[in-house]
Formats: sequence, C-alpha cells, structure tokens
Amino acid sequence: MFDEVNTPVDQDGYQHRWIDGAPIDIPVGKVVCVGRNYADHARELGNDVPDAPILFMKPATSLVSLHEPIELPKGQGEVHHEVEMVVLIGKRIHKEADLDNVRFSIAGYAVGLDLTLREVQNTLKEKGHPWERAKAFDGAAPVSGFIDARGISVKQKLNVTLEINDEVRQHGHTGQMLFPTFELLREISQTFTLEPGDLVFTGTPAGVGPLNSGDKFTARLGNIIQVFGSVA
Repeated sequence: MFDEVNTPVDQDGYQHRWIDGAPIDIPVGKVVCVGRNYADHARELGNDVPDAPILFMKPATSLVSLHEPIELPKGQGEVHHEVEMVVLIGKRIHKEADLDNVRFSIAGYAVGLDLTLREVQNTLKEKGHPWERAKAFDGAAPVSGFIDARGISVKQKLNVTLEINDEVRQHGHTGQMLFPTFELLREISQTFTLEPGDLVFTGTPAGVGPLNSGDKFTARLGNIIQVFGSVA
C-alpha cells in the first residue's frame, strides 16, 4: 500500500502528481463528476436511481491536494464528504471512441473527495437551479496522487473507503457502480470530449456526511492508495 503523507505541493497551485510526488506532464483540465453512480447513495439522499449517468462539472480551480489540510467554506452550512475513485485522462476521448480506446486513454487512478455544501445544494435543487455554488467552489475537489493505470485493473472491484476520526463513514467498491469505468467514460464522451488532464470523479458510495474542523481522516482506494489527511 502506498502512503501519500509527504507528497509535496506545487507552490503555484494544484498540479497532477504521481503517488510518489513526481509531477505529471499533463495540463490540469476540467473536472467531470458523476452523480448517483452508487444506488445506495442515491437512496440515502432520497433520490431516484438513474438510468443514465448524471453529470456535472467543477472548474480546475476546485482542485487541491488531498493530503494538505482541507479548508472548509465558512458560513454556508455543512460541507459533506463524498469519497470517490478518480480517473486521470491521458489521451483524448471523443464520441467515436470504442471501449479499447477508452481503456488505453486512462493515465492513472486516484482517490478524491467531492466536497458538497449540502444545505446550499438542497436550496438550489428546490429552486430548480444548477448546483455549481454547492459543488464547484475553490477547494471542492481534493485529490491524491495518481497510480499509473497500466498497473491497475478496474475489474478488481477496488474498495473506496473513508474513515473519519478512526470511524468508517463510507465504504463500497467499484463493482457497485451503476455505470462501470470504461462505459462511463465513453458515455461522457458522447456529450463532450475528454481531454488529457481532465479528471473524472466516478461517484460515491453511501455514508456521506459532514466534515468538521479538526477532523482526521483516511481515504483509501483498494490496497494501492492510502491518504492520511485533516480538516483545518
């Protein structure tokens, strides 16, 4: 298991990095997120289980290193954690891509948190408004370093786990995803092209809840990535 406690941070802002801290020579792009890709998570929030991927995006400015202390927005209600497997795109994926093209276009995998201002999101949903104020704020997408995709098989049903203050809050595995990784990326590409440096947050298992100042957490992706982190 790899431990990312001491990964350095680019002083000029977020940069994609390998798990050992080495920079990845790919520009930082957009962040595509998938909502309700685990049925139990959809149900826990009282939502319907979708028959097609629910997509939304975060800007590159939402990205920060997961092992740096997380800064929570002030005065906007609870900030909920949503732990997810994250895919780094290494080669362009467009609507003509088949599943083999998709597989060989993935550069790496990481673990990340889709941070959500839950009360803000609920208010926006009630009004029929977009979610960006709840999902796309600066620092809303903490992500770990990446493992080279060539050494990973997503058919392994990788565990996606978050412990907070030594208590397991979220636990699932990628085999529970309603829309599996390769099929999901191909489906996304039917709407908009995925470019090198883009990230895809693939959805979160059940157990989402609030983060609080002073919390200590451990985020894991299978037995390949383990990140010890904290909330400022």
